[in-house]
Amino acid sequence: MSIQWTRKVRRGTVALTVAAGLALGVVGCGGGGDDDKKARTTASASREEGTGPSPQEGQSDEPLAELRGSDGLMLAITSAQRDAGGFVTVNGTLKNDGAKSSVVPSALSGNETEIVRNGRSLGGATLVDSKGKKRYYVLRDTDGRPLTTSGLSTIKAGESVAVFMQFPTPPPETTEVTFQLPTFSSGTIQISG
Repeated sequence: MSIQWTRKVRRGTVALTVAAGLALGVVGCGGGGDDDKKARTTASASREEGTGPSPQEGQSDEPLAELRGSDGLMLAITSAQRDAGGFVTVNGTLKNDGAKSSVVPSALSGNETEIVRNGRSLGGATLVDSKGKKRYYVLRDTDGRPLTTSGLSTIKAGESVAVFMQFPTPPPETTEVTFQLPTFSSGTIQISG
């Protein structure tokens, strides 16, 4: 594979992720009518292109894993989908189960300088393949930004935020991995697709 091809794939992945996020934002604005139908069609089309359904679309009633963090934070992982582009997208919901607002810990970004300098994110997340004895880190775009939800700061009591993370895909025979995120408990999740 050439470096140019890899860059094009990464740019395409980022563009597809941004487009899916914008489409889902339009759906979340509500209002009814033809505009809602168009937004649902756009979100549906992006799902077919490989971004995977988001937790807002009610993809799973039962989360794959619920991980507890500090200050009342909880991460419910709703899907881990293998995508055609050679990566795994993990979707979930970060919720504040506490009685007061919670500052999202900077430790969630991990400790890699390149990721930390791009602001708060879930860039410290990893997938661990015990059988294959490999650890997979969050992917980055060509500017070093992690391919994950970013800009997290404070979550009010009872509030939830939809989150995603993208990782390199483990081999096809690997269907079970351990998800790890700094300050949270670990959990075993199933990869589908």
